Amino acid sequence: MKGNDLSTTTKTNLERIDAMTDDMIDTSDIPPLTDSFFATAKWRMPKQKVKVTVEIEQEVLDWFKAQGAGWEHQLAAAIRIYAHAHKVA
Repeated sequence: MKGNDLSTTTKTNLERIDAMTDDMIDTSDIPPLTDSFFATAKWRMPKQKVKVTVEIEQEVLDWFKAQGAGWEHQLAAAIRIYAHAHKVA
């Protein structure tokens, strides 16, 4: 996808990814979870969500819906990422 072109859907082969078993996924670059990891880990509960009404362009809505199931979560994640990137320190 280039620039603001929201008419293009993802080219990721999602069917191939969905068909993969756990054994087929290369996890060699993930460090093991040690006792020291769990000693410093923090339990975080999901924050309560609120329903809002917001106006967006039809093409933006259509693009998110074209991504398939869970598009609402993807839209919320995009807003969260934007807000985090523009947060004042």
